[in-house]
Amino acid sequence: MEDILILRNHTINVPTPSSLHSSFRPTWPPAVHHVSKSAREVYGYKYHNNPLKIRGTGTRSIHLPQDRVMAPVYDAAELRSDFIQLLRSRRSEEVPLSVEPAEPVKDPLYQGGPPFTEAMESCPREKIADVGDRLEEENFYLITEAGQQGRLPVIILKMKERKQKRRPAVVILHSSYKTKEWLRPLLEAYASRGYIAVAIDSRYHGERASNKTTYRDALVSAWKNGDTMPFVFDTVWDLIKLADYLTARKDIDPSRIGITGESLGGMHAWFGAAVDDRYAVVAPIIGVQGFRWAIDNDKWQARANSIKPVFEEARIEFGKSSIDKDVVEKVWDRIAPGLASQFDSPYTVPIIAPRPLLIVNGAEDPRCPMAGLEIPVSRAIEAYREADCPEKFKFIAQPGIGHEMTPLMVKEASDWFDKFLK
Repeated sequence: MEDILILRNHTINVPTPSSLHSSFRPTWPPAVHHVSKSAREVYGYKYHNNPLKIRGTGTRSIHLPQDRVMAPVYDAAELRSDFIQLLRSRRSEEVPLSVEPAEPVKDPLYQGGPPFTEAMESCPREKIADVGDRLEEENFYLITEAGQQGRLPVIILKMKERKQKRRPAVVILHSSYKTKEWLRPLLEAYASRGYIAVAIDSRYHGERASNKTTYRDALVSAWKNGDTMPFVFDTVWDLIKLADYLTARKDIDPSRIGITGESLGGMHAWFGAAVDDRYAVVAPIIGVQGFRWAIDNDKWQARANSIKPVFEEARIEFGKSSIDKDVVEKVWDRIAPGLASQFDSPYTVPIIAPRPLLIVNGAEDPRCPMAGLEIPVSRAIEAYREADCPEKFKFIAQPGIGHEMTPLMVKEASDWFDKFLK
């Protein structure tokens, strides 16, 4: 097993692995620890393997100034209302939610990245001999607004049951340049364990793309015209409409709908849950980050490079020789207004409380720097403490891992849903 860092609401002098970002210094009051056979939790830090054999030497006290730990008073309803108002401001035309049949996609359009990773096949699944015969698949479109991008492709996998009953559902969201079909190993694994597993194509991906540059072209168009929000926010609108549909199904328990995703999908899960509390259990993977912090601390490069053409377009427009933080800030303000201000993680992560929230990142992820999570994680812990349910929040940073979804992350998310949805 690998070393893993888990942060909860605790404070103590702890052994510090060398891979832990040196500037990540949360402070919380002490609590009782407990020990299991496979891992030891010592006031919020869990080390797999022998807990006494930690890389690095000595111990150090980790602290964060109290004014940066305490969460400000949030009006979650007002924040959600402002966010929905923003989403509505760039809709082509709102239409009644409707469903149209679709066929399975035989040749998915990937705009980049490998079509397979080890982590996809690592999700726990039930061993069912005739799983192929018992697996039921649905393909359809939800019409979430007028226009081509308002046609939301959906795939659902579930096990056939003799007697229909309401079951928990998990929405799983793909990363940039992938498709819903890429998620099939995860969908099958969750379905085998009794969940109704749901996936969609995010905006300008999969069936909503026409070529291998559709997503990049949409980002550049959003910068030029300011009429769409292809980076994260437009898909959040789809997730609200998806929740409308899922909660109305007779085979889904509307109080037990979870949401997760990787990278871009992790951001979709984070914002979707922040704005819509019908997503009852939340587990974003390598998605949560501090956009304002990255600008202020000159750590925006890795995230910007993942969608570089839009920033290059802005750089040229401003007559600059290279992309800088001013360009980055202006791009975010135009294609995702509020992403680096009122809707950033310090404000939208805490309002997910009291619903169970697991945040899983790599400790060395340049797109989601650990130091940029100090404030949102601290505020989330305070929010869950205030809601009297600190056990419903967990932040995991896997040492030595960059921007990559690992089998350990997949297992942690799977366990989280089993704990709170079943």
